Amino acid sequence: MKKRTVGAVMLMTATLIWGTAFVAQSLGAGYLGPFTFNGIRFLIGAFVLLPFILVTNYHKNGRQTRENRAQSGDRLRVLGAGAACGVLIFAMAALQQIGISYTTVGKAGFVSALYVVMVPILGLVFGRRVGARTWVCIALATAGLYFLCMRERISLGFGDALMLISAFVTAIHILVTDYYSSKVDCLQLSCLQLFVCGALSLAAAFLFEKPTLPSILAAAAPILYMGVLCCGAAFTLKTLGQKNVPPTAASLILSLESVFSVLSGWIFLKETLSLREAAGCALMFGATVLSQLPESGRRKKTQAAEIAD
Repeated sequence: MKKRTVGAVMLMTATLIWGTAFVAQSLGAGYLGPFTFNGIRFLIGAFVLLPFILVTNYHKNGRQTRENRAQSGDRLRVLGAGAACGVLIFAMAALQQIGISYTTVGKAGFVSALYVVMVPILGLVFGRRVGARTWVCIALATAGLYFLCMRERISLGFGDALMLISAFVTAIHILVTDYYSSKVDCLQLSCLQLFVCGALSLAAAFLFEKPTLPSILAAAAPILYMGVLCCGAAFTLKTLGQKNVPPTAASLILSLESVFSVLSGWIFLKETLSLREAAGCALMFGATVLSQLPESGRRKKTQAAEIAD
């Protein structure tokens, strides 16, 4: 239970970083195209992690026997995991960036966060059963997202369809990260997925955009903030946190990004927080807290088995 609590705190910290980063994102978007901005910030995040990986590997190699070193040095598995996660992040970010141009911000926020429902449904395909209390939490979180984001009638246009596909990709990324987080070094996985996403984004930038050095230098502050904190720190915390938190519970915590975004605008930018938005925040916080409360008996054993899978 202690490990799960630490994991939940890591996921919450990552979500808090992402939720309060919209100011830096909006500033960066004023100077650079989305692929250029994403490419540079993801690569910065990858390079930030390199010293930590080198130090960690140095200490590991000093302690490990040849047998353990061979067991932990499955480079092909790490490369495969990093490539898979990096491609998923790139697809998720690209779909969101294109989709938001064809829909409203509120609908984009609601639809893209529907991974909170997709994760347990996809989990059922792989034999991950979810208890009744968790489904209640998912329903509460979805209702909270609706109150928080939606201002119009539900309809599905081209942009909404792209955001829905993005949510599906996000759900797959959560499950893939959950699968690999207990099988490979989490720091290496985080670094590799950031590098792959950054490289793909820069390739797309040179194909579809015209990045220039003056525009990059003008956006240096938001790029550094997003690269070091939102990529290097937050994605690493997410990967480490998922090691001890079941994917459905992790998705509920990660869905709080919308809440932190609204609350940070209310606190720092003096934006108005309506009663409807406050109710949405309360529902989502309540659902997340309820999902993290300790279970007893048979359900506890089931959750332990989920983490071990």
